[in-house]
Amino acid sequence: MLKNHPKGLRYIFFTEMWERVGFYTLMAVLVLYMDKVLGWSDSRKGDLYGIFLALCYFVPLLGGWLGDRVFGRRNTVRTGAALMALGYVGLALSSPGQVTSFYLGLLLVGVGTGIFKVNMAVLVGNLYVERPQHKDTAFNIFYMGVNIGAAVAPLLATFVSATFHSYNISFWICAAGLLLALIIFKVGSPHIAPADFKVGRGRPAPAPTNAAAGTGADSLRKEEGRRIATLITLFVIVIFFWVAFYQNWFALTLFAERSTRIFKFLRPETYQFFEPFFIILLTPVLLALFARLGRARREPSTPVKIFLGMVIMSVAMMIMVAASLAGGNRDVNIMSPLWLVGTYFFVTLAEILISPMGQSFVSKVAPPRLQGLMMGGWFAATAIGSYASGFMGKFYSRFAHHEYFILLTGLLAVAALLVLAFLKKLRRFAG
Repeated sequence: MLKNHPKGLRYIFFTEMWERVGFYTLMAVLVLYMDKVLGWSDSRKGDLYGIFLALCYFVPLLGGWLGDRVFGRRNTVRTGAALMALGYVGLALSSPGQVTSFYLGLLLVGVGTGIFKVNMAVLVGNLYVERPQHKDTAFNIFYMGVNIGAAVAPLLATFVSATFHSYNISFWICAAGLLLALIIFKVGSPHIAPADFKVGRGRPAPAPTNAAAGTGADSLRKEEGRRIATLITLFVIVIFFWVAFYQNWFALTLFAERSTRIFKFLRPETYQFFEPFFIILLTPVLLALFARLGRARREPSTPVKIFLGMVIMSVAMMIMVAASLAGGNRDVNIMSPLWLVGTYFFVTLAEILISPMGQSFVSKVAPPRLQGLMMGGWFAATAIGSYASGFMGKFYSRFAHHEYFILLTGLLAVAALLVLAFLKKLRRFAG
C-alpha cells in the first residue's frame, strides 16, 4: 500500500498512528472518567467535552500559522507532541481531590493536539506538490494510520479497565503513545524534510490552474478569493457533520453505558473500537472501487463523495432512533450491542467519504501561501461542530433519546441539501 509513495509518508503514517493511540485512549475513557470517577452531571460533562474538543480543533489555526511562518512543520509537530505527553501525565495524576491536574492536562492535550495535527496534514499534502493526482489516495492512507491507532486505543482501555479497574493507567498509556510518536518522527525526519518548507521557500507550488493560469496580479487575487470562498462554504457545511460525528464519544458512549448489555470485555469504552476497525476494513475496498471508477472516468468528485457521506451519516442516526424506540429510551442495560455496532458501520462509511476527502480538498484548493491557515480553517469548522456536539450532549438526558437522534438526523439532512445547493461551486476546484 505504501510502496509506491514517498518514504516520508511511511514515517508520517506511523507517527500519526501512535499519536492517535494516545488521543483515542483518552477519548475512550474521558466521559466515563468524568461520570464514574469525578461524578459530574451530564450537563457538566457536556460542557467540558465540547470545550476540550473545540480547543483541539480551533488551535490548528494557530498551529497552521506557526508551521507556515515561524517554526516550520517538523518543529511545530515536535512541540505539539511534547505538550500532549505532558498533558497525559497531568491527567494520569488527577483524581477527585486533584481536579486542577485534570483541567491542566486537558488544556495541554488540546493545545498540543491542535498544533500537531494541522501540520501533519499539511506535510502529507506537501509530499505531493508535484503529484496532486495522488493526494486523495495519500490522505486515505494517512487516515488508515489514524484509524489503526484509534482501533488499538479502546482495546487497550478496555483491557486496563477490566483488569486494573483504573482509568488513570489508561492516561499513562496515552503518554507512552506520544513518546513512541516522537521517536518515529525523529528517525523519519530526513525523509519528511522535503515536505517541510515555509511560504516562499523550498520547492515552489505548482502554477495555479483554471482562470488563474497566465493572468495578471488582479486576476490571481480574484482567483485566490474564489478559492478561499469555496473553502469557507465547505467549512460551514461540514460543521453539521461533526455535530453528529462527535456523539461517538458522548451520546453513543452513554447509550452503551446506560442502555446496552455490558460484558467483561465488551464495555462502554470498547465500542470505540468498531468505527476505526471498520475504517481499516473498508478503506482499501473503497480505494479499489474509486480506482476502478477512475479508470472508467466515472469516479465521483470530492464534493459528491462528501454529499454521499452526509446521507450515510443520517442513516446512522436513524438507526439510533430505532434503537431508542426499541428500548434504549428506558436507560436499562437491555439492548443488543448490534445496534451500536451497526451504527458505527454507517458512521465509518460517512467518515471515510468526508474527513480524508475534505482534507484532500483543502490541500488542492487552498492558495499555496495559505495552505496551513486553510487547513486550520478545516479544523476550526471541526471545532465548532465538536463544541456543538458537547453542547447538545447536555440535553441527552432531558430529551427522549429517539428525539435527540431525530434532531441529529435533521441537521445532517440540512447539510446534505447545502452540499447539493453549492455543488457546482465546490466542483470547480475539485480537480
